[in-house]
Amino acid sequence: MSIIAKDSKREYEPAPEGLHQAVCVDVVDLGIVDGNFGPRHKVRIYWQLEVKDETGKPFLVQKQYTLSLNEKANLRKDLETWRGAKFRPEELQGFDLEKLIGVNCQVQLIHNIRDESTYANVQAVIGAPKGVARLHPVDYVRRQDRDKQQGTGNGNGGEVEDEIVPF
Repeated sequence: MSIIAKDSKREYEPAPEGLHQAVCVDVVDLGIVDGNFGPRHKVRIYWQLEVKDETGKPFLVQKQYTLSLNEKANLRKDLETWRGAKFRPEELQGFDLEKLIGVNCQVQLIHNIRDESTYANVQAVIGAPKGVARLHPVDYVRRQDRDKQQGTGNGNGGEVEDEIVPF
């Protein structure tokens, strides 16, 4: 029996460029990831946009961060602009990213083209505008809950954890 491998390149509609109202729908701990600057603990934050795709579903965008609140860390910069306030010293001792789930904001998207595909990248995250109706997640199941919902796996998206890294 043959085993055939094919190019799995998928075509999809990227979210439009610009500033969009959004709601945080997921925070995923990616664990230790090797990168240009060596292994780093990474997380990915997902937002659902108010604007919808051609099928009527809200666009989903994400940004990956190093899990750090160092003053130069992108995660800290984005969280502070999202909150509209700097972190207090006691908050820098540990901030629970799970608190972000369901919190509204605005995300600035910029299109990048790579390998003949267009990607919508989160350029900035800022606070939600005042006086605007809040968004609520629509038909989104958090990654940590997907296997539990289907009744299979270990509840972490099918990945096996070598160790749990607290943050």
